Amino acid sequence: MKIAISLLVVTFCFAVNIEAQRVYSVQYSHQADVKVYVADYNHQADLSVYKVDYRHQAGKNDGRWYFTDYSHQADKNIYFVDYRHQADVIIYFVNYRHQAGWRNNSKKHLFY
Repeated sequence: MKIAISLLVVTFCFAVNIEAQRVYSVQYSHQADVKVYVADYNHQADLSVYKVDYRHQAGKNDGRWYFTDYSHQADKNIYFVDYRHQADVIIYFVNYRHQAGWRNNSKKHLFY
């Protein structure tokens, strides 16, 4: 019974880490998996992003991002571009968790 419970706990922890939206902001565009532009208004964005404080709070490609300290800890490396036309995805940072989410589902595949 203890083995089964231990296995369940390990499986759960592994599943949580795989599905988390952990991102790392790289210094150069060629290092990025996805290039993002931060919009001035929410209605201009493809994705509304809420920054969480802890890794376990990150979502499953639903706009809840945890920014890692190192590239190897992240699911995706992102680069913040200066101009909208350079971006793969346009984001807007929201103040509340329930506001996070995709507005343009056609770009959702970029974060899988």
